[in-house]
Amino acid sequence: MNVRRRSAAALAAIAVFGAAAPAVAADPSPSASASLPAGLYGSADPQYDGVWRQSLTLLAQDTVRMVPAKQAVDWLTGQQCANGAFAPYRADTSKPCDARTMVDTNSTAAAVQALWAVGGHGDVVEDALAWLKSVQNKDGGWGYSPGGPSDANSTSVVIGALTATGTEPESVTKDGKTPYDALLTFALPCSEGEGAGAFAFQPDKAGKLLANDDATAAGVLGALGKGLVTEPGRTAGGGDAGCAGGDKPTREQAAANGAAHLARAVAKDGHLTSALAGADPQPDYGNTADAVVALAAQGGAEKAAKPLAWLQKNAGTWAKQSGPAAYAQLILAAHATGTDPRAFGGADLVKQLNATGPAPEGFKATDTLRTTNQAADEDKKDDSPFGVWWFVGVCLVFGIGIGFFLSGRNRKRQP
Repeated sequence: MNVRRRSAAALAAIAVFGAAAPAVAADPSPSASASLPAGLYGSADPQYDGVWRQSLTLLAQDTVRMVPAKQAVDWLTGQQCANGAFAPYRADTSKPCDARTMVDTNSTAAAVQALWAVGGHGDVVEDALAWLKSVQNKDGGWGYSPGGPSDANSTSVVIGALTATGTEPESVTKDGKTPYDALLTFALPCSEGEGAGAFAFQPDKAGKLLANDDATAAGVLGALGKGLVTEPGRTAGGGDAGCAGGDKPTREQAAANGAAHLARAVAKDGHLTSALAGADPQPDYGNTADAVVALAAQGGAEKAAKPLAWLQKNAGTWAKQSGPAAYAQLILAAHATGTDPRAFGGADLVKQLNATGPAPEGFKATDTLRTTNQAADEDKKDDSPFGVWWFVGVCLVFGIGIGFFLSGRNRKRQP
């Protein structure tokens, strides 16, 4: 994922699905700047990615069953405009949004997914979904800005918002076109040679589709009807086959074709490469994390093993420099592959993410995902001779029996 930028020049330079790093140089400090709102994660300028990085953070925390800080959630809900849309960042939310407020579909769709996962904000989610539906294009898709031409990334992230909230994308139509109709127009046909099966961000000025790895990762998730958070898929053979389905594949086949393109792209070095004009090619950590999610969602965790291993070995410095969205991307990649984010290449991504903003309130009441280390730490806290095992022995002596075991089991659940 690449950072969202407001300028036309930046939008032309990169695809706009995701926020791995802010538009300005990231402050590597793990704590939020005093000049920024207390509920916001990260210390870098939020002008271009505030809502996006906050949304990814809340989603990442939800994958490990954490209850986010109330002030963090309140910050996000407070960014919404009266019409339901979100801008990347509103410094003064006491002023109502107007025609100059640069709202966008990507920030809005990400906020929908995050607030739905957190729960308890149905009115905010409903208003945001209504706005997204109101700015759907005639081809069935969405552009970054309302009224702008549809692109693969924006259409995919809105599909994710729809499916995350239980809305069937095929039921959201404009002029008889569905979001999937629009998305498939960005899939390169199998006759395209090296780029076969990939997704383009948009057609170029000549109407030609050019393979784009960022758009492909987004397009795979969109074609599968998946959001930013996904589980490992079960598609046999996904991610390593050639292009199939001809020039008009089904959306499931388009997802498989896109995954196959990504698998080829990471086969040699284990990572995707950025190739911005005038710059030497460099490993693209954010898009590689996206590729891991897409490959795992389409073909299972084993299909993402190589780029995942590369991230575990190499992404630590990038995440520290880039901030909360980068940590969140890695956590979402870990979640998509069934990997423990608390032991990701020797790093505790959850701890590092939480250190960039307000501490979460705890774990969800239904959480049973305690790690071995957590259990060990809790056991160490009970040094009293009247500890749990002594108590068990006494209770057995007095014949409490099964009733004790039931209450003890409840007592040991993660709060």
